[in-house]
Amino acid sequence: MKIVVVIPARYGSSRFAGKVLAKETGKYLVQHTYERAVCAKSVDQVLVATDDKRVMDACAEFDGGCVMTSISHQSGTDRIAEAVVELDVDIIVNLQADEPEIDPNYIDRVAGLLADNPDTGMATLLAPFEKPDDVANPNIVKCITDKDGKAIYFSRSVLPYDRQASGAGDIGDYKRHLGIYAYRKDFLMDYTEMEPSFLEQTEKLEQLRAIENGHTILTAMVEKAWDGIDTEEQYRAFVERMAKS
Repeated sequence: MKIVVVIPARYGSSRFAGKVLAKETGKYLVQHTYERAVCAKSVDQVLVATDDKRVMDACAEFDGGCVMTSISHQSGTDRIAEAVVELDVDIIVNLQADEPEIDPNYIDRVAGLLADNPDTGMATLLAPFEKPDDVANPNIVKCITDKDGKAIYFSRSVLPYDRQASGAGDIGDYKRHLGIYAYRKDFLMDYTEMEPSFLEQTEKLEQLRAIENGHTILTAMVEKAWDGIDTEEQYRAFVERMAKS
């Protein structure tokens, strides 16, 4: 079984332009993420999928595999699908370029969900909440699952809503969604051909397209969440952490 990690890396970013090539640590941000992915034990190949020659050139500097994709893609998932369409691969892990501190074991974990469940096409990871205020934060996505770990729904709202507590109840009852996915290749190709769904467009959560079309998303809980780099402030904090490590 061949497992490939694909890191979609657009140069443009509305909140932090060019962040994937930020280099205050001495390494590009996308390079940090790439090197973490390479450490995953089950992974056969790591690829960056970009739409910009500057990212391609940066990857060449650190000998990172990179493919050029169309500038017209509306999502990282579409970019990944183009990157792997000609590859002989069984499972594709979608890892965001701004995740430089991901635990490589988590990559193995999400890929393993599909390796162990051959009838399922998509998987993702969840983590416990550490701060009660985060449960109500619409920028942090919540998930509810059935007893077997199959996702029932994802939402930016408090989910589930605790009526007795008038909103968020005990923090231990909530699961935080992490932005990493694994797809079986044939499912990924079908998924990117589906029309954006009502729930997806309402919540602005692409994974709801799969649920609304009747597909299963397997989940697993990991020990803790990691923070991606969305803003310049978060990047500066990352640089400080790297300087101390």
